[in-house]
Amino acid sequence: MSEPTTDDWLDIASGYFDKTQFPNTVGAVDGKHIQLECPKNSGSLYYNYKNFFSLILMAICDSNYCFRIINVGSYGKESDCNVFKMSPFGKKLYSDKTNFPPERCLPGDDQGVPQPFILVADDEAFALNKNLLRPFPGRTLNDERRIFNYRLSRARQYIECSFGILLKKWRVFQTSMLVEPNFAVKITKACCVLHNFVRRRDGFNFEDSLNGGMDSITERRGVDNAQTNAKDVREYFVKYVCQPPK
Repeated sequence: MSEPTTDDWLDIASGYFDKTQFPNTVGAVDGKHIQLECPKNSGSLYYNYKNFFSLILMAICDSNYCFRIINVGSYGKESDCNVFKMSPFGKKLYSDKTNFPPERCLPGDDQGVPQPFILVADDEAFALNKNLLRPFPGRTLNDERRIFNYRLSRARQYIECSFGILLKKWRVFQTSMLVEPNFAVKITKACCVLHNFVRRRDGFNFEDSLNGGMDSITERRGVDNAQTNAKDVREYFVKYVCQPPK
């Protein structure tokens, strides 16, 4: 699965804005547990906090429910923030070496400050970055932050639906795989490629995404080492979605 080009990222951002009205979004990111039977001589490496053995599928999807970047094979005991940070694409993102398009003004905000293109993540377990936005944590949020969380969640749900479609279509994910971890990685990668092929050939069937209960790898651990400019980007997006330019 080849990494998207800069033009591909622009097309993805256009798709997200058309469908969710969330600007400059080039993907939704999350991870899921792929269940395994206990691998031989592995100790607790694959034993996750949900009390079963697994390896991790970390993925970024577009607004057509296609996987654009995947990373498969991390131990089930790892947390999602560490898996993403240590993945090849995560290293690029946090070192500012992605091929994302250059910063540009948000749609309808031509006189505003150019903003970076971003991924959306599900919660505080992912480290906030100028190219990765997550919801505000906590329950005592003001109205603007609640609206922002809701709008971001609309875009983020595409990765949940993508995993749901994958689970419903390929039933190998509905039970523990009776293979060695290395072969389970190959099966998972093959299914992701086939998933994309079927989506582009047949389009999206809403029923495919229902009851897609792949286990999330999210363990509720906050990551509070966000950069100041990342927080500034998020606050700019808050003002944009709450008071979009006319």
